[in-house]
Amino acid sequence: MRLISWNVNGLRSVQKKGFAEWFRSQSPDVLCLQETKAWPEQIGPELADMEEYSLHMSRPERKGYSGVATYTREEPLEVSFGFSPRFDGEGRLCLCRYPEFTLLNVYFPNGKASPERLAYKMEFYEEFLEFCRGLLEDGESVVVCGDVNTAHKEIDLARPKENSDISGFLPQEREWIDRFLGIGFVDSLREFDGRPHLYTWWSMRTRARERNVGWRIDYFLVSEDLKGSMSGAGIMPEVMGSDHCPIYLDLDL
Repeated sequence: MRLISWNVNGLRSVQKKGFAEWFRSQSPDVLCLQETKAWPEQIGPELADMEEYSLHMSRPERKGYSGVATYTREEPLEVSFGFSPRFDGEGRLCLCRYPEFTLLNVYFPNGKASPERLAYKMEFYEEFLEFCRGLLEDGESVVVCGDVNTAHKEIDLARPKENSDISGFLPQEREWIDRFLGIGFVDSLREFDGRPHLYTWWSMRTRARERNVGWRIDYFLVSEDLKGSMSGAGIMPEVMGSDHCPIYLDLDL
């Protein structure tokens, strides 16, 4: 079973760059998108009615902002959006429950804009951690994917020293990832590949992608009980169309 996650930085934008053809060529079992910046009725039939897939898409209160979408080949037992009234207006989470696991497609907030947005991000982090702790305590197997908007360790960005005081690599953000893993999750990529220079986001301002001066801020975080079911995980830096690249997780279930 292959799951792919991608922050597309605008679904309507990437639609013009061959997204549908790429999607068909990959043929994943599940495709999770973040930062869709669209409501379902805005994307047109080409993407709304993909053969063999059901589309589950959030409706952020603010048009053209945030949003997630999950394409599923197998119809989930349950689909819901959001996890907390405090944050659900931005349409940042889609939950799909399957017999084997619960999938959370999440677009975590960015904290760079202001101190207020950083505080919002950290509050989102804390409530999300407790939400996931509850799922684990209920005996659920959980896969979390999406743009976490934080690089975990120095190996996960090209210039850690220069960015040590920038949101996305602040000590409190990195420590949250430590604590999230500590409640019972693994960083799937690092179970298979410990190399440096594996990035998923590059600034569009400085031709950073050409020089691979990037950050790894997109993840598949998998509950420990599914660790033995993972058969592969990686990034797809060759896929263009967004300032992020897709990532994938293979599960034998």
